[in-house]
Amino acid sequence: MTLQADSAAPPPPLPPPDSAATNGISPTAEETSQPPRPTPPPELRVPIWWPEDGTLSMDWVENLMRCFDWCSRNVPPSELPSVLPVEVFDSLILVASKMLHKEPNCVPVDPFRPTLDDNSTPSDSAAAASVVVVGDVHGQLHDLLFLLRDAGFPSRDRIFVFNGDYVDRGAWGLETFLLLLAWKVFMPHNIYLLRGNHESKYCTSVYGFEKEVMVKYGDKGKHVYRKCLGCFEGLPLASIIAGCVYTAHGGLFRSVTVMPSKRLKGKKNRKINVNHESKILSLGSLEELCKARRSVLDPPWEGPNLIPGDVLWSDPSKNPGLAPNKERGIGLMWGPDCTEEFLKKYQLKNLICS
Repeated sequence: MTLQADSAAPPPPLPPPDSAATNGISPTAEETSQPPRPTPPPELRVPIWWPEDGTLSMDWVENLMRCFDWCSRNVPPSELPSVLPVEVFDSLILVASKMLHKEPNCVPVDPFRPTLDDNSTPSDSAAAASVVVVGDVHGQLHDLLFLLRDAGFPSRDRIFVFNGDYVDRGAWGLETFLLLLAWKVFMPHNIYLLRGNHESKYCTSVYGFEKEVMVKYGDKGKHVYRKCLGCFEGLPLASIIAGCVYTAHGGLFRSVTVMPSKRLKGKKNRKINVNHESKILSLGSLEELCKARRSVLDPPWEGPNLIPGDVLWSDPSKNPGLAPNKERGIGLMWGPDCTEEFLKKYQLKNLICS
């Protein structure tokens, strides 16, 4: 079985370091002198520290954004630990992972919040916050920073739903993912992070994220990479916004039916067969989605736990019905009739996938 993430080629390898000598001629002292290390501007607090009480603030998150932006333009990748020490990474990813693992597979996003009166206390009336849905970011840190500044930061009046694929391809997948985790820890009800198909061991080992982490954190790279994989497992699979918009990276999914077999003599318990090998595909339900086991690094393409793979890897099709996604080797192709059936069954108005 071959998994095919996307058609684009993986990023080129990092360039080799400059040679110390060429053609057997020793370099001069001037040639071997290293350029002075750039000094961060005074408004940046470098290295980044973790608050003593573990509570993040807007000031902390904004400093993280500015530090990552400056670091990406002025500091070699291998010196990222001098800006974000591994101890700070550990604290951030631990808090974020615990928070994400507690969220359900399909997260309800409620934009209707009670309005505040003049005394900043909730009133009986409710106003709807705007919801910004963001597709694949893929390590493009500067695009993410522009988006946040252009659309406005997450707030009581502005909710962000990121639809997966934070890493791979781009050069700053780690910084991109960590920045989003920081916002999640700071404002858990104003930003939601869903999982994409690239938040897996398979994709990150092929499309660049694992190599990126190893270059940036050196002998601590394996530790950092392993912690990121553990956090990926906790990312929810889908969301329903305002009770009317279903959002997932891949899209719709099959029903995994459970059929009791005949009771065997001498056995008190009924044997359970999972009909995952049936050639007849039917559309899955939100109840099945909520019960699926999402804490897998690489969703299986066969067996009883197929729903996570479908949600992350499936694609829409112009042809009606459900069919195996032969191009990717995992997930489904679903037709417009399936979209209509799913939306009508759950009284939804729209479906967003990446």
